[in-house]
Parts: sequence; C-alpha cells; structure tokens
Amino acid sequence: MTEELLSLPVPSVPTGDRGVAWLRAHVVRFSNGADHARRRALTTKLIENVEVTSLDELATALGLPGSLDDIAQIAPCYQPHETVTDAADAAVERLAGAHDEETAARIGLLVQAWAATHAFAERLRTGDPSPAVPVTRRAAEHGVIEVRLDAHPFGHGPHACPGRALATRIAKAMAFRAMHAQDEPLVLPNAWDFASAAALHAAGFRAIGTTSLGVAAAHGIEDGAGLAGDQAVRLARLLDDLPCPVTADLESGFGQDPAELVAGLGVAGVNLEDGRPHGLASPEEQAALLRRTKDSAPGVFLNARIDTHWLGVALGETEERARRYVDAGADGIFVPGLTEPRDIERLARLAPLNVLAQHRTPKELGDLGVKRISTGSLLFRAALRHTVATAVAVRDGNAVPEAFGYEHVQDLVSRGTRSDAG
Repeated sequence: MTEELLSLPVPSVPTGDRGVAWLRAHVVRFSNGADHARRRALTTKLIENVEVTSLDELATALGLPGSLDDIAQIAPCYQPHETVTDAADAAVERLAGAHDEETAARIGLLVQAWAATHAFAERLRTGDPSPAVPVTRRAAEHGVIEVRLDAHPFGHGPHACPGRALATRIAKAMAFRAMHAQDEPLVLPNAWDFASAAALHAAGFRAIGTTSLGVAAAHGIEDGAGLAGDQAVRLARLLDDLPCPVTADLESGFGQDPAELVAGLGVAGVNLEDGRPHGLASPEEQAALLRRTKDSAPGVFLNARIDTHWLGVALGETEERARRYVDAGADGIFVPGLTEPRDIERLARLAPLNVLAQHRTPKELGDLGVKRISTGSLLFRAALRHTVATAVAVRDGNAVPEAFGYEHVQDLVSRGTRSDAG
C-alpha cells in the first residue's frame, strides 16, 4: 500500500518570484508531471559523478562554496507546511543570483542534503534505526496525506532520492566524526571480512573498523609488509554496504599514495601509520602524506597511527609526532601499546586519542581522555583460536563450543543487513 501512496503526486506549492517561495516553486521536490521529469533530469545531472565526503565539498561541487550558513537558514523553512522567516528569504536571494531552474536545483539539492544528512548522521551516532526522513506528503482525493517511510527511508517511486548513495556517504562520515566527541569513548571492533563486520554491527556496534593483520592473514599474506593492499581496499569497498560508518586500516598506503586511494574509497574513516617495514617514516614524510590525504578527502576521519611505542621510543618523540600529524590535518591519533595513565592523559590533550583494548574498562579509559578504543587484531586472533578449539573438540569427542546457527549467518550476509534497507 505504501508503494501505491508514494506514486501519488506531491501537493502543489504556491508560486513566487523571490526567496523560499521561488525556490519551492522551481525545484523537483515539489513538482509533478513534465516539470518533475525535466527538473529531476537536471538534478540528477548535477550530482552525476560527484564524489565528495562532506557537505562543504558538495557545496563547492554545486557551485555554492561557503554557503552552508545560508543553507542552514533555509532548511527549516523549506517544506510547504513550515513557516518562512525573513532570514531564510534573504539567504535564498544571496545564493540565487539568476532565478532559473538550474540555480534552484543547486540550492534545493544542498538544502535537502543538509537536512537529511544531519538527521541521518544523528541517528547513526545514537543507533536509532528510524529513517532520517520519517514521513512524506502526497495529494490524495480527500486532501493531503502523510505517508510513513519506515520501510523506505529515502522514498520510492517517482520521487525516490537520486542522491541516496551520496547522502549516505556524507552522513556516515558526519556520524563517525561525532562519535569521537562523546563523553564515553567509541568502542570500535575490527573485522576482517563482510560476515565478521555484519555480525559485529548486528551485535549493536555503531561503527566498524578493519584489521590489517586479519585481512592479510586471511589471504595468506604477512602483515605490515604492504602486500595486502588489494585485499584491504576490496574489503573496505564491500563494507560500504553496511548501514553504519566504516573505517579502513590502510597501513601506510600499501605502496600507493593514500591521497589517491582514500578519495574514492567511500569509507567514513581511515587509519594511516608511520611504521614501515624497515622502521619509522620521518615525521616530515608522514606529515606530508597525511596532509595530502586530508586535502583529498576532507570529510573522512583521518586517524594517524604512531608506532613509536612498539619500538620503545620515548614519549617525547611520540608527542612531537602527534603534534606534527594534527597540524597536518589528522583528526585523531592512535598510539598502539600506550597504557600508562599519565602518558594517555598527556596525549589525549592533543587530539581525540585512540588506544587498543586493554585491562581498563571503557569508562576508565574515557576518564583518562580516550575517545576511541580499538580491538585491533584481537577478534581475528580469538576467532582463529575458537576455530581450532572447536575442531579439536570434534576430533577428541569433547563438548563443542556454541556457534552461530546456519540461518543466523545467512541472515547476517543477506541484503537486509545493508544500507539500501537501512
């Protein structure tokens, strides 16, 4: 029945020659018939092949750089049932210039992206499964009706959102960034394939990372040698289907320039390390790499891993590297092996700090200033051990440890777990 209701026309809006009234009267969102077909084609063309990671980038791609303050004024007044403010009218006029359909399409796209991505990002951050746009309005014989979109978050039928994939990518990046600004640290489990990631998401984890050891070892490749790039990239792209933010462990780029690698990857975050097979990269070299990467994908959360503790380097150099990396654009720092409370507190003052899971609880680490706790390769290593223990139990005639059922795994990897349904 919902599909039939969504095929009804949208309510008409009064025409206008300026401000929000003009905008509403000339965008695809509130059009029907030939106007809708023409404006939808124009709107779709404007975002065709647009690959961005943030609303700022989208505004620039649409020819409206620096416009988000104006868009924030327009968005609460955009729907026909909402009251238009003088500030919203003035914002439209500042952006409009020429009052033609293409200008209206550019502004309308950004207004809808601003509203939808902010709402969707907040739901991703909190784990709220409800759709970002809960209802849409249609014109029926007895008047305007509201159609709930619980099963169709971005709408179906003639008014299906043409920018769903783009909006989802931006919203995931926004949500992932916000997860690093909460009182309680983000507990980030690290997966090595789609099934492990889907199972972790189903268990209630709001974001998923990948593990370089797990990905490499699962393919018979040594970790840390820069040899599992194809496998790591393939997994990152596969996990883009999950209805939650994903951050990819890219080591130091696997011999590629991370700036080129990250821009088209579609993930909400990446992890880049200064460790190399032969030791540590120089701080200058790593800072330049981080700056190029950040410039190529500003919306992606760039986590700078500092491998000094693995090598017994003094805290002073760790801190100096952290400062350089943050100045180069890193959004967070990750210091594996960091366990001393005073050291944690000291580095947590510089940027959102990521540590590996340890004997302290998330609450205790949060009190020290930690914003993210990764499991690293722990889950993969535990899965290997559990696999061997189960096989040994079968061979020796002992009790077999409990496992997921066949149907449960089938459900985990079905299309129902993926973003086009969530």
